[in-house]
Amino acid sequence: MISVKKLYKTFGKNQVLKGLDMDFKQSHITAVLGPNSSGKTTLMKSLLGMVIPDSGQILVDDVDIKNNCDYRNKIGYLPQIARFPENLKVIELLDMIRELRQSDASCDTLLDYFELRPFINERLGYLSGGTRQKVNIVQALMFDCPYLLLDEPTVGLDPLSLIRLKDLILKERGKKKTILITSHIMSFVEEMADEVIFILDGKIYFSGHPQKIKKEYGSYTLERAIAKVLSGMPKLGHTNGHSRKDEILVPMIKAEHD
Repeated sequence: MISVKKLYKTFGKNQVLKGLDMDFKQSHITAVLGPNSSGKTTLMKSLLGMVIPDSGQILVDDVDIKNNCDYRNKIGYLPQIARFPENLKVIELLDMIRELRQSDASCDTLLDYFELRPFINERLGYLSGGTRQKVNIVQALMFDCPYLLLDEPTVGLDPLSLIRLKDLILKERGKKKTILITSHIMSFVEEMADEVIFILDGKIYFSGHPQKIKKEYGSYTLERAIAKVLSGMPKLGHTNGHSRKDEILVPMIKAEHD
């Protein structure tokens, strides 16, 4: 399990994380959601050791990650944007990542699964966005790590590849892995997540199963429930001085960077 305890982080005068407390459980898919600049990316980078919090703790298997980089070998990370060296061939990239992680893990099954065999000798700069994303998925999952951090994993995928990704993530959960995802695609989150943690202004605004959240906000989709959150509407049964509306016309969260 990964535990986050009272995590604070400030950049200059901007306080990005304001005492986050959360657990990412084994055999669990947790979706961390929130509007742009809510703190999701800072949280993700803190979990990876790329950002050092001002205070608080991050525990992996009950061990504080501060001054400890060994835990990173337990994490498979899929970045939102696959910024790989464009002059490298696909197979060269995967071999390089294996060497960096000092692992002899095989990617053969994943290459076949995502039909990447015809592209293994192609340079990354020549690939389409969707094909690059499939390479990104392969490098994240090829090491069979107990923890998976997947940042916008559906970007650029065609419908068939998206179905395969969903099936693969569920299979990984069945191996008792701890899986954290971020996504702006609420239908994907609603289908996949065991728990949603919604961050707003550096704090946890609410958390729970997608069905619970839909019920609390009186919405038939998670997308409309979150749109109500972003428009400032209260939960059912709580007026808080706000006027009620039957439908929200505000578009859903745009797929932009934090």
